[in-house]
Amino acid sequence: MSTHSLADLLREVSNCQLCAAHLPFPPKPTLRISETARLLIVGQAPSTRVHATGIPWNDPSGDRLRTWLQIDKTLFYDVTKIAIMPTGLCYPGKGKSGDLPPRPECAPQWHPQFLTYLPNVELTLLIGQYAQRYYLQHSIQKNLTETVRAWQDYLPKYLPLPHPSPRNQFWLKRNPWFNEEIVPVLRQRVEKLLST
Repeated sequence: MSTHSLADLLREVSNCQLCAAHLPFPPKPTLRISETARLLIVGQAPSTRVHATGIPWNDPSGDRLRTWLQIDKTLFYDVTKIAIMPTGLCYPGKGKSGDLPPRPECAPQWHPQFLTYLPNVELTLLIGQYAQRYYLQHSIQKNLTETVRAWQDYLPKYLPLPHPSPRNQFWLKRNPWFNEEIVPVLRQRVEKLLST
């Protein structure tokens, strides 16, 4: 089906059944897109709480992300300024040590289509290894830590970040340079982007 507008595409994605057979719940794509957005947040996949509420980053990971960005929920959910599109649009299910990876069919099917409706995005936050792998491809480093450490190589278009999940507390303690070096730059760039 060819889409003629963002509204058409959003209707199309809301009916997506691409990987329904692999999901623990009926598909419920969770994203926020606006043609005026200047910041794009690409995470991993919705959590069970996000699936239940239909509100992206409506969980402890989202709380930490908003702390990193130094913005409140009102601004975070202002779709005219911030677009949110996870690598996998639906909750993928539970694995042995947390949620399963995003379904591999999802981003190739939907992201290129939605990106055509985001002409004003100046910065894309790539949160976690799955978003980084999909968008950075051959320029990705050997692991997430090294990719995040090489953040300056990806600017001005992308800024790779670790996942703000409470499960990543150990990573954040082991890599204090992230909070010391990257979070201030992240806040500065986001403030500048969203205030103009």
